[in-house]
Amino acid sequence: MSAARVIDGAAAAAALRQQLRERVTGMARQPGLAVLLVGDDPASAVYVRNKIRACDEAGIVSFAARLPASATEAEVLAVVQRFNADPAVHGILVQLPLPRQVDTNRVLAAVAPAKDVDGFGIESQGALMAGQPGLRPCTPAGVMHLLQQTGIPLRGARAVVLGRSTIVGKPMAMLLLQADATVTVCHSGTRELSAIAREADVLVAAIGRPRFVTADMVKPGAVVIDVGINRDPATGKLCGDVDYDAVRDAIGPAGAITPVPGGVGPMTIAILLANTVQAATSSH
Repeated sequence: MSAARVIDGAAAAAALRQQLRERVTGMARQPGLAVLLVGDDPASAVYVRNKIRACDEAGIVSFAARLPASATEAEVLAVVQRFNADPAVHGILVQLPLPRQVDTNRVLAAVAPAKDVDGFGIESQGALMAGQPGLRPCTPAGVMHLLQQTGIPLRGARAVVLGRSTIVGKPMAMLLLQADATVTVCHSGTRELSAIAREADVLVAAIGRPRFVTADMVKPGAVVIDVGINRDPATGKLCGDVDYDAVRDAIGPAGAITPVPGGVGPMTIAILLANTVQAATSSH
């Protein structure tokens, strides 16, 4: 049996970024994205650099603020409020995680809903739940973009989401529901998880455990979307939540799978840019 086709997230993201570049060129005012980084976490610093570079390439103005790991919650909130009040800033991204002394929920709630390009605020989450227009969380929206671009039918499909975080799992389930899929959300307390996963036409792995999804957890012809970004404990290399080679063989030529890296990751940043452009358009 030959292996499943690979969903190229890097190519899809590049195409979307090109569309955004062309759209931004025709706008009377450049969209602006503000990024707040608190502390010196190396991975967070890399993410922020990548986002700022992507902004530059798309013609989006970037504003960066950096606070030390010792910053108080009041200091973090003050930066958020400054960005809220700045008309040149259309989107605000607070890079997570925040230090322990800072209440993450309080900071995210302080971001003006119209500038909540991460889609993490209560108003954004409520709009998603109610099926109302709004800014959607970047990773789940990126997954939906990939599914749509690759022509994968969702209406009536059985979708299984592994993970229930407010950043990926829950919004992912809501977006799939809105696309008329029948959705099951699995988590650490789910019984017979493997059996449920095997029923999936579309399986989204966002559980945060390296190579958690094995070949015996998927059915032939399934579409497997790997949201995970982990370090392989044995090799130290980047890997997803899916045992990629084995699962790709197991789902066969009728199936499709995203790689790590080069799958969902590039789409997350592309959707962040799209949300910023959307926020800038809505503010005019």
